[in-house]
Amino acid sequence: MSSNLTYADWIAVDWGTTHLRAWAMSADGTPRAEARSDDGMGRLARDAFEPALLALIEPWLGAGIMDVLACGMVGSRQGWAEAPYASVPTKPSELAPVPVATNDHRLRVWILPGLKQTAPPDVMRGEETQIAGFLAAAPGFDGVLCMPGTHAKWVQISAEEVVSFRTFMTGELFDLLAGHSVLRHSVAGEGTDDDAFREAVSETLSKPEMLAQRLFSIRAGQLLEGLSGQTARARLSGYLIGAELSAARPYWLGQDVVIAGAPALVHSYAMALATQGVTARTSDADPLTRLGLMRARSTLKESAS
Repeated sequence: MSSNLTYADWIAVDWGTTHLRAWAMSADGTPRAEARSDDGMGRLARDAFEPALLALIEPWLGAGIMDVLACGMVGSRQGWAEAPYASVPTKPSELAPVPVATNDHRLRVWILPGLKQTAPPDVMRGEETQIAGFLAAAPGFDGVLCMPGTHAKWVQISAEEVVSFRTFMTGELFDLLAGHSVLRHSVAGEGTDDDAFREAVSETLSKPEMLAQRLFSIRAGQLLEGLSGQTARARLSGYLIGAELSAARPYWLGQDVVIAGAPALVHSYAMALATQGVTARTSDADPLTRLGLMRARSTLKESAS
């Protein structure tokens, strides 16, 4: 979508550690335009957040006050303003956005809080808004939402509440091992081998304690057997996702599971669960953040009326 627009009814913002995305929204929740930049939370000082946002959304501002609803790491302790975590169990659709002071009189900004869990300790920021969007599209869902990514989330949902959740650093581990370990010499940058992936998932689920040894076997297989880079990449992914499934077994065994994320990751997780006889439904996560922010805007309008 083009960002060549001079007006929006309101603006939705997904502000993570590495990227900033914004949508010019119509009153009915239809995105009119999209813009993005690399001005993620991780590279900004506190006084740089408002200028970074204005650089992206200036074409969408009119003469009046513009409502901006944001989610993600922008609300962390190192972000624009801290939006304290809400404790589970809680309904993500009922989270109260936190107002943020701005210098530009045209902006009225709110940030959605994340969720926290004390036993065992865990946190999320940004995913709670996707969950709210998912529940807006699938009211009455009772089961588990798997959200693969850099830090994968497994979320137990009942009566529209997040009951509990677990976070796994699977995506980050994959990137570190593929790019900064001895495996960087063996793993291709792209491509896959579905059979090798499924085999690796099953091997790790069978004996998760062998994970560290199996990881090095990727390097040995490339040196001694000419293992292709694509097969090596598939095995690395399969071993790590298999370890995640082993630890997350209570979240998928006998549960109604939906996987929401980027299509390639969703496909991998669905294939991994299928090796265990679990048929998961799938969803593209991209529109869920906008749906969740739209629900938060409705909450704001209701509280103001």
